[in-house]
Amino acid sequence: MAVAKSAIDRLLRAASQARAHAYAPYSGFHVGAAVLADGRVYAAPNVENSSFPLSVCAERNAVAAAVAAGAHRIEAVAVVGGNARPTPPCGGCRQVLAEFAPPGAPVVYASAAGDRVSTTLGALLPAAFGPSNLTGEAGSTDSRAARAPGRRRRSRR
Repeated sequence: MAVAKSAIDRLLRAASQARAHAYAPYSGFHVGAAVLADGRVYAAPNVENSSFPLSVCAERNAVAAAVAAGAHRIEAVAVVGGNARPTPPCGGCRQVLAEFAPPGAPVVYASAAGDRVSTTLGALLPAAFGPSNLTGEAGSTDSRAARAPGRRRRSRR
């Protein structure tokens, strides 16, 4: 998936700006993420909670912002977190990203100091669980019985 360098740079700036708004009073680990969906940038920070399992990562917040705006296909992802070294998306965030982005979608993660790593979602999460796992048929998303009530069918990658 070809995404222009200028779009990746714009995502990194948006992720860095979102990071400044992180609510991380417990861990002190501020993260910002941005996704490119339908040509628009959606950015969000991580939001912690004193009940730690209720905290939400920046990546999932950015995806939720895109979905809330009506976007259902993510084209690229940027994450800015940590100070000393780039921090990749956690496993849960990788799975959420895989719901909306193809394996070839670029993922760039960077440190606050500017060091960055460029990869793809497929490299971060090979053999991701997806709709075909729910139908029992590789590559098939047509089984009405496997879809949740009210879930819209959409084209996958």
